[in-house]
Amino acid sequence: VRNIFNLKLDLVFWDTTSTYFEGRGPEMAAEGYSKDHRPDCRQVVIGVLMTKDGFPVAHQVFPGNTADIETFRECLKELRKRFNIDRVVVVADRGMLSRKLVREIEEAGLAYIFGVKMRRLKAMAEVLSRGGRYQVVDENLKVKEVMHEGERYIICLNPKEAERDRLAREEMLADLTRKLKQGPKQLVGNRGYRRYLKFTGATVSIDEEKIAFEKRFDGKYVLKTNTELAPSEVAQSYKLLWQVERAFRELKTGLNLRPVYHHTDSRVRGHIMVCFLALVLETALCRKLKEAGSRFSYSELLEDLKELRAVDVSLGGQRFLARTEMVGQAYEAFKALGLRPPNLVQVMPPN
Repeated sequence: VRNIFNLKLDLVFWDTTSTYFEGRGPEMAAEGYSKDHRPDCRQVVIGVLMTKDGFPVAHQVFPGNTADIETFRECLKELRKRFNIDRVVVVADRGMLSRKLVREIEEAGLAYIFGVKMRRLKAMAEVLSRGGRYQVVDENLKVKEVMHEGERYIICLNPKEAERDRLAREEMLADLTRKLKQGPKQLVGNRGYRRYLKFTGATVSIDEEKIAFEKRFDGKYVLKTNTELAPSEVAQSYKLLWQVERAFRELKTGLNLRPVYHHTDSRVRGHIMVCFLALVLETALCRKLKEAGSRFSYSELLEDLKELRAVDVSLGGQRFLARTEMVGQAYEAFKALGLRPPNLVQVMPPN
């Protein structure tokens, strides 16, 4: 799927997950931060490197108590030996952002693109109120760059999402106005309503300032980055994060990463390697299906391919290998890959 002797990665994504063991597990298993929400179990940490178009190219396995920033450092050392990498950009969602982590990533010589918790960051009011024109990236994405106190922010706007947010708020405010006339007591405990209310002594009214404040967030999300990428590239790179998350979901579910029935480091690494190779093959087939213009999803074709069998038959002292009939859309997979399906009957050598 790639020319390994001339692989140049201009932008790569690195993310980690963990997988736990019901028992003691291998030697490298240890207690650590569990992304499976199983802090009671020993685990290992798995990192996957992906290209900007979502193709997995490498993975590494770490002891279960390895911090994310340490996996980034180890990954960078190893990958610069193996690949011609121009830059490594850590792309993470809003839950990962902290001043300490940003400082450690910068000290490690890494670039980053982080989602920002807009309502919790003090600087957001000023960032969102800055003037300037949005650049149109596609139908559902506009971007604007803002510099604030030496830090770079990219404001991303989805016009359709903004309209949905506006309509949802107007509907809630209309309902709130009706209920206020009936009496405010029932509204105080409702968090959705309460954020729009103003309490002045015994008087409860709709807070117009809070409404104006909420309008700033309609259809928007904000990214913080230290890269020199164009604003449109920053936004599109962040949107690609779901492909890394999808890869981890596939490793744990469709590719049967867990449970791991092994108890030595080498066998556990081997099990994870097989799962990773399966992920590579799955991704390659998905690409081929898309290129071929197939109307069927990978999961649909896989279910039909599972029904394909090779049957060893002996008849009159001669051995044959017979293929079962292809069902559903199994042929679409062969067509997308440019492969000829196996013959219905194939004569086998006597030995």
